[in-house]
Amino acid sequence: MKIIGRSKESDQIKKALKLGRNLLVEGPVGVGKTFLIQNLLKDAKKKFVRVDGDTRYTEQKLTGWFDPPIVLKKGYVKEAFVEGPLVQAMREGQVLFINELNRMPEAVQNILLPAMDERMIVLPKLGEISAKAGFSVVATQNPKEFTATHALSEALLDRFEMIHLDYQDEKDEFEILKQEVGGNGKSDALAKALQVVRATREHAGVKRGASVRAAIAVGRLMDGGLNFEDACLMALPSRIELTSSGTDARELIQKLIQDPNQFEKKKN
Repeated sequence: MKIIGRSKESDQIKKALKLGRNLLVEGPVGVGKTFLIQNLLKDAKKKFVRVDGDTRYTEQKLTGWFDPPIVLKKGYVKEAFVEGPLVQAMREGQVLFINELNRMPEAVQNILLPAMDERMIVLPKLGEISAKAGFSVVATQNPKEFTATHALSEALLDRFEMIHLDYQDEKDEFEILKQEVGGNGKSDALAKALQVVRATREHAGVKRGASVRAAIAVGRLMDGGLNFEDACLMALPSRIELTSSGTDARELIQKLIQDPNQFEKKKN
């Protein structure tokens, strides 16, 4: 799959990677943050270790841990230590790619500070670990208003260069849709699905609209034999957040299916 659009952001990321800078890419769910970074890392021939942020992620998972059976036999020796992704990336001079960094607890995030700043960390019973040339941290985050996120500290933000990704224009999103789903004689239906999806982002009754990923889901459901309306009603309600809990998401989607241009828009 090729990158569609994003020429400016791609150029910025390539240059930051070449300079070995720590990079944070922020944007709503479904704008292609992970896809863009992984493809640009591969294009730059940068080896990377990927971590997916999780609210249950622990400090030990990030740095590593001692294997209890080996510790019982030999004590806290180096061969008893199981490297976590941070230590692996530092030792091998690779990029540590953290997807959705702000879903990790603050204590886990803060472990990155000395690694990014001084290029070293100190682990109990193991001592100091220094990063080889080539090590950097590249991360994504969802905007802070999204659920299950932990705001990054000022100290951590101060060590990142930042790029913001927003939704792409309709032309680019339609090209993405065709690339992911294919035309197969249903271009008109795909275009209308994208219209409905884009309308959810402007609707006054929707707090968080759907991404192009929702339109892709509609296209794939239609490939499986569903009609347009049923595909929309299956794919979209779970991908939007309404401003009022008393509103029926399916009813709102149904109105947009009937006319994606007639609705009360958000006030700027």
